[in-house]
Amino acid sequence: MELSNDQNSAIAKIYLNEGASLQELSLNNLTLIENLEPLAYSDVYASSLLFPFANRIRDGLYKFQGKTYQFPINESGNNNALHGLVFNKTFTVSNITESENSVIAVLEYTESNPPESFPFQYKIELKYTLTTTELSLKVSIKNLSDKTFPFTLGWHPYFITENLNASSLHFKSSKKMVFNERMITKGTKPVDQDGHFSLKEKQLDDCWELDATEVLFKTPGYTLLINSSEANSYLQAYTPPRKNTIAIEPTTGVSDSFNNKIGLKELHPKDTYSLTWRLQLNKNEAL
Repeated sequence: MELSNDQNSAIAKIYLNEGASLQELSLNNLTLIENLEPLAYSDVYASSLLFPFANRIRDGLYKFQGKTYQFPINESGNNNALHGLVFNKTFTVSNITESENSVIAVLEYTESNPPESFPFQYKIELKYTLTTTELSLKVSIKNLSDKTFPFTLGWHPYFITENLNASSLHFKSSKKMVFNERMITKGTKPVDQDGHFSLKEKQLDDCWELDATEVLFKTPGYTLLINSSEANSYLQAYTPPRKNTIAIEPTTGVSDSFNNKIGLKELHPKDTYSLTWRLQLNKNEAL
């Protein structure tokens, strides 16, 4: 489906059958997210919603309330479960609202026949709101089952820039995740990250615990503010094998969170958890 404002200066393309992922985004006539072909969605999870876990689960195994569960292994090289269970689900449109300044689409997915790996019923509601210079994504998770379940939540958008080497991230963090050779979190190390983080000649698959919820992505052509309503947030940054492209991923947990408990949350029966991620564009602010 495609959302656009009256002037067509803001356009969002959402692929309902690929987890309602945001595959293209233009704000104020500037392209921020584009189709990553020839890279396949099944390999890069572009703009996918990451639930019930973000990133990886070692060997796909976890224990919860005395029981052991096995997620499907979909990162064969590292023998991990990767990026949850909804990235390839089909969402339905429950409502679209248009006004002079915005267009809002509400999308839904209900898991009523859950797999043994995560035997809990739930409903996900995504509320995309598009204006000329902003896109927000409100995610609501409702536990429909009679049992509490563990979860983390993440989002995997890739942004383009005319020159990644001349771009930078700006954020505050005092802890960085330490990974093993399989990209599984084995601990943290102290860092003093308070502002400018150059992307020049960086190959990233890194994660930081954020001390503030705002992250700035500064490029030669625009500045993008990425903000989360969740106070306890993490930032994953990944550079794919594609020029001038970077994944900037807000998450509520880290790799292997179901085992190391870093950022892990629990949702009780009939309760709902919600957060909002917001992208705000400043088109002409250069470095």
